[in-house]
Amino acid sequence: MNFRMESIGGKSISDLEEEICHKFRDFMTGITKIDELGIAGSRLLSGFQQALEFIRRPPIDMNSKLLNKIIAANETKRVKAYINSGCMKSNESIQSVINLNSCTHGLRTHIGKAKEILNELEGLLGDVAIAIQTTNGNLLPLSELDLDVELNKQTTYKDLEEKDALSHSQSPDITTTKNKKSTDVTHLAMVMAFIYSMVKQDYLMQEKIVSALDLKMSSEELESYSQMWSLRPFINDEIMQQAWEHIH
Repeated sequence: MNFRMESIGGKSISDLEEEICHKFRDFMTGITKIDELGIAGSRLLSGFQQALEFIRRPPIDMNSKLLNKIIAANETKRVKAYINSGCMKSNESIQSVINLNSCTHGLRTHIGKAKEILNELEGLLGDVAIAIQTTNGNLLPLSELDLDVELNKQTTYKDLEEKDALSHSQSPDITTTKNKKSTDVTHLAMVMAFIYSMVKQDYLMQEKIVSALDLKMSSEELESYSQMWSLRPFINDEIMQQAWEHIH
């Protein structure tokens, strides 16, 4: 009997591998969603930063001789009221407070949605691991797919790149061809595990940033948070690109 037509649990090996490829595509769809959420979250964090900086901006320096001359030359009731209010227009102050609260709420909502997608990604990764174990008991179980791998190790990246190059050179499009080797779907599972680890670390960073937001934090600290959120230091673009090459 052709091994690839062997039936396991009512499904052929080819059917199980095709199922893994579908799970992989669903996984990458989830990655797109979480990426879009991250971009929206970055805008919310920038909005929080702008609103906070406006609220606590320092008053006009009344010791400035030039400024005193300007005020003396235009000393109207409106100018006096503006100075007495701390050089802030009431409607602008109110709007800044509203924006601050809105951005804070939006960031907390973002964290909740990102967590839901992360759980879905973990579920898909688990499904793929189970399917691989079903096709071949000697393949790696989920517990051995290192979800806590240190992605900053260049040797890991090099190994992954070599495996990806080997996959491309020895077989056609692995997402559409049924005559694939078992190592192909194992490679997909490994890529998913790497990406899940990266995205989870990125999420944990975002969660810590949102939890740390405080009206008393320094401008420098807030700026650092904003930059880290935008830079996504835990995400390796090369691995992401390799993953997308399997989607056609």
